[in-house]
Amino acid sequence: MQKFQAVVFDMDGLMFNTEEVYTQVGSRLLRRRGHAFTAEVKDLMMGLQAREGFALVIERLRLTDTVDQLIEESDREYLALVGRMIQPMPGLMELLDALEAAGIPKAIATSTSLRLATACLAPFELARRFAFVLTAEDIRHGKPHPEIYQTAAAHLGVSPAAMLVLEDSQNGCRAATAAGAFTVAVPADHSRDHDFSGAAMVIDSLADPRLYAVLGLS
Repeated sequence: MQKFQAVVFDMDGLMFNTEEVYTQVGSRLLRRRGHAFTAEVKDLMMGLQAREGFALVIERLRLTDTVDQLIEESDREYLALVGRMIQPMPGLMELLDALEAAGIPKAIATSTSLRLATACLAPFELARRFAFVLTAEDIRHGKPHPEIYQTAAAHLGVSPAAMLVLEDSQNGCRAATAAGAFTVAVPADHSRDHDFSGAAMVIDSLADPRLYAVLGLS
């Protein structure tokens, strides 16, 4: 059995149900502009940094807003909703407990901003349980570029091949795989139709016994 030296978590849609929040935020933003936040638009943005995602939306829908205007409005809506909507995804807390009991270091690598990541982690006091949190401000190239996972491996002091990455999106899995990590896809309702062909494993949830087995936790 392969022994992994570290586990790195994506955040949105993987640790928390934030895709539900983003759906409401996106719906409100686009409704004001006479558009619907369709599944196509949502998939276009999923896993990308906000700046890249909104640039694609502006181009696709021919909006007159700037990227900065959409980010500011989106962040304001998100912060107003996240406190009452956010919940950990099934199996998250138990997996963190198991990793800590086994002494396996863990970190977060998310495409979101530090401001929004902090808003998600703070209610559950989770930041202190990770070695570090990498956000959009820490890298130049967003997912699916491998930079964020290459950076995570360097900060953890391990080779990417000795690192297991948990992702819920196609772009995230592509980033982790390109970095050379052992990539585990955890699709949720918002990403079940994504292409996870590059992932080493596709599992049902963070409570999946197959994840515990590959990590040597069972």
